[in-house]
Amino acid sequence: MAKQTENNVGIYLRLSQEDMREGDSLSIDNQKLILTKFVQEKGWNLVDEYIDDGYTGTDFSRPGVQRLLGDAQTGKINIIVVKDLSRFGRNYIEVGRYIDYIFPMNNIRFIALNDGVDTSDRDSAALEMMPIVNLFNEWHSSSTSKKIRAVFLANAKAGNYMGSFAPYGYIRSDTPNHTLMIDPEAAEIVRRIFEMRATGMPYNSIAKVMNAEGVLTPSEYRYHKLGRENPKFTLKVWDSCVVKTLIQNPVYTGKLVQMKKTTVSHKNHKEIKKDRSEWVIAEDTHEPIVSQELWDKCDELGQSVSRGKTCGNGVMNPLSGFCYCSDCGNKMKKNGRTNKKAYVCGLYARAGKGYCSSHHIPLATIEEIVLRDIRSKISLTVDEEKAKQIFLAHKTGQQAKQNAADTKRLRAIERRLTELERLIHATYEDKVMGRVPEEMCISLLNDYQQEKKNLTSELDILRQNIEAVKQDSTDIDEFIRRLKSFENAEVLTREMCNELIEYVKVDRYVSPTAPRDIYIHYKLLDEPMNDNNNLYK
Repeated sequence: MAKQTENNVGIYLRLSQEDMREGDSLSIDNQKLILTKFVQEKGWNLVDEYIDDGYTGTDFSRPGVQRLLGDAQTGKINIIVVKDLSRFGRNYIEVGRYIDYIFPMNNIRFIALNDGVDTSDRDSAALEMMPIVNLFNEWHSSSTSKKIRAVFLANAKAGNYMGSFAPYGYIRSDTPNHTLMIDPEAAEIVRRIFEMRATGMPYNSIAKVMNAEGVLTPSEYRYHKLGRENPKFTLKVWDSCVVKTLIQNPVYTGKLVQMKKTTVSHKNHKEIKKDRSEWVIAEDTHEPIVSQELWDKCDELGQSVSRGKTCGNGVMNPLSGFCYCSDCGNKMKKNGRTNKKAYVCGLYARAGKGYCSSHHIPLATIEEIVLRDIRSKISLTVDEEKAKQIFLAHKTGQQAKQNAADTKRLRAIERRLTELERLIHATYEDKVMGRVPEEMCISLLNDYQQEKKNLTSELDILRQNIEAVKQDSTDIDEFIRRLKSFENAEVLTREMCNELIEYVKVDRYVSPTAPRDIYIHYKLLDEPMNDNNNLYK
């Protein structure tokens, strides 16, 4: 670029949300007054003002700074004036790259008034100190970021709602902690959605019901309540994603789950999801719309391997999405005419007999087998205590001996850890009193500490295993409760399958008379528990 002789100036003004707390000295108007006066005193030509109000200095994708840099590189301006280096940016690498490389290459003069920086004088002390000033500016940004995160974390733990808008079904109150209050009109829709999902209805089917009834989507409803048009471009219809997002939100049970996302760093603002263990959960912060039991039921359906499909008449078969080929592991696919419906291996249906056999089984047959097995389990619950012993023996039968051994080992470790504590203290005392050579004491202490570390790790694992066995008993109680809720069932239903079955494995089809096995994996039992009448012959 040819060297310019005219002094065409662009002044850059920036104020972040954090800077707003510092008062008028950093305000946009104050910066503008100072910079405009400076340019006028110099007799230069003020070409334009470039403003980023409410933007952090660590991010150089700001619209104002991008327009400034574009005009500078095209020759529209050849002098950039800012109040201080921190206004231009708080990322010392980016600030240094522009001032040391990009601006000189394009014959652009850069001036930071309060810091005394003027790139026309490359030998000035202020320019030599600039890297240190930039580093301090970034440190300030990093420190501020940590303080803000700490405030957000404290608010989340205190149960203060920090969202800009209330979730669909609630209203954000004007109280200091912005407590969520129920919006009766939308809350009724939320309850209906959860109740429909609890019956096993797919997300897209629920969305179709909402659209058919003309129910406004959550985003449209929000702006409708505000009395203005939705400024965002949306399709304005319910879809499976909208329904799924709503159902997966635990806010409807009266709890707040916040801090689920963070940014890479104070310089990189790309959002990343946090691990569930890092979420902040505050219980009983507001009135629930649905019960925890109903939410858990819908959540369990979402975690299920079954993804059933509705038929042309809108009905979903009870075992749709539950059946799997026992050989290749692919999901079974429904085919055949109305009076000859059957399940076949999905891989066989797609790729042919060269990859797997058909595993053909009529729908009516497998539904009868599953219903018969469920009824046999229900019959056991007449004597609940006996049923619990049977189911528990099945669930933990392989673990029973191991659990007894784990408990015995745990007690032994606890005794040894107590003994090690005594030995460590005694060894220290022997060392101080000079009763044992120092080298021997150090060797003994190292051995004791290493043994203590190993035993502590083993103890943690044993406690987890023993706690898991305790959970088994709770699972069995829940399984019996679910069985008893269907004790009068005459036919196999979708709800019954969703409540009781994890998946069903179908053995290969050989001939109409050859025996084959149907393995029914029940929820909460972990392993298949089949009776002899599960054999399909």
